Amino acid sequence: MGITRRDVEYVARLARLKLSEEEIERYSKQLAKILEYINKLNELDTSKTPPTYHVLPLTNVFREDKVEPSLPKDEILSNAPESEEGYFKVKKVIE
Repeated sequence: MGITRRDVEYVARLARLKLSEEEIERYSKQLAKILEYINKLNELDTSKTPPTYHVLPLTNVFREDKVEPSLPKDEILSNAPESEEGYFKVKKVIE
């Protein structure tokens, strides 16, 4: 299965790209080479290769979720430019 000029034009239109004639020709050749390489990879026997979603084994690196006391409300509000009745006071953004 080769890449045609029409395929490149279609993908460019989907991506909202305006390509010159030279670019269409160049990308047609480049995409054809990519598909040719992928077809070579499809010839490999992968029946004994387990499916994987990542090449390296990953583990959760997050800390344990512990309930801890938070900072006092007055201390947090002391950093705010303005506060009112125990809340941050900000400008109205919706009219």
